[in-house]
Amino acid sequence: MFKKSLIVAAATAALVSTGAQAAAARDYISIVGSSTVYPFATVVAEQFGKSTQFKTPKIESTGSGGGLKLFCAGVGVEHPDITNSSRRIKKSEQDLCAKNGVKDIVEVKIGYDGIAIANSKDSQQLDLSRKDLYLALAKDVPDPKGGDKLVANPYKTWKDVNASLPSTKIEVLGPPPTSGTRDAFAELVMEHGCQEYPFIKAMKKTDKKAFKAACMGVREDGAYIEAGENDNLIVQKLEANPNALGIFGFSFLDQNSDKIQGSKIDGVEPAFESIADSSYPVSRPLFFYVKKAHIGAVPGIAEYLAEFTSEKAYGEEGYLSDKGLIPMPEAERGQFRYDAKAETPMSAL
Repeated sequence: MFKKSLIVAAATAALVSTGAQAAAARDYISIVGSSTVYPFATVVAEQFGKSTQFKTPKIESTGSGGGLKLFCAGVGVEHPDITNSSRRIKKSEQDLCAKNGVKDIVEVKIGYDGIAIANSKDSQQLDLSRKDLYLALAKDVPDPKGGDKLVANPYKTWKDVNASLPSTKIEVLGPPPTSGTRDAFAELVMEHGCQEYPFIKAMKKTDKKAFKAACMGVREDGAYIEAGENDNLIVQKLEANPNALGIFGFSFLDQNSDKIQGSKIDGVEPAFESIADSSYPVSRPLFFYVKKAHIGAVPGIAEYLAEFTSEKAYGEEGYLSDKGLIPMPEAERGQFRYDAKAETPMSAL
């Protein structure tokens, strides 16, 4: 009986030993999250691995939502230290973290990115409004015959949506629901486009659930094709199919400008300058989140934060701007650098 009690006590102690003690069993930084932030984090990780005595961090592209789910599952060696996100953490995710013991989270904003709607350079460059994109991609749309009612999306070609657009079939490759890019596209494009209809806009005050369904529901009849979390795969598919459009972060457009071109959105081309000055309408901030409990326990996290928030990385002339990241203003960069160094936990949302 005494021996059995010792075994139970030892097992219990092992289970309790999460957090800093368990994390110490891993000698590399584990990072998950956004496919948009992935290429920036990879460049920093490679630089970090080359210039320090620490191992190069291991990074998985799981999507922002998928990354935050993994990140918020708990503290300890079996859970990631950092998650990248192409949108800000939601209150529900912060609550999930707290429920699972992930209580001190350091938020690091790294800069800005635009969402590009691109096609092959072998095709015509399009000038799309956010209303055009809403009508092309929404599951239900205002009845083309008139009246304040929604019907199943009847549009087959871009010309059906807008007479000034080509008569090519609507075929858009884009991210899945777990993606921060999908969330941002729904908010910045779909929601904006649908509110051009007064009867839908009125739903926002009277029936938020119906408003969300009307604005953010994406058609499932083959016009929108979920292409996973691999944005490079979308680029390859656009090369193979000149009639298709793809949705992904500006950095992927920037890095593949010899093969693909960005559509104008509301008359503005996706470009470094138009995203930086906010004239391009589909831009968003990018983040990563760090478990304070793992800093000092997993080797190199503090040093990785210092590398990422350095001027040589995310500054105006930093190496990340060469990869398509649009830097924050100097004062904002300084604030996030200070908070990262001080390991300041973010406030509750």
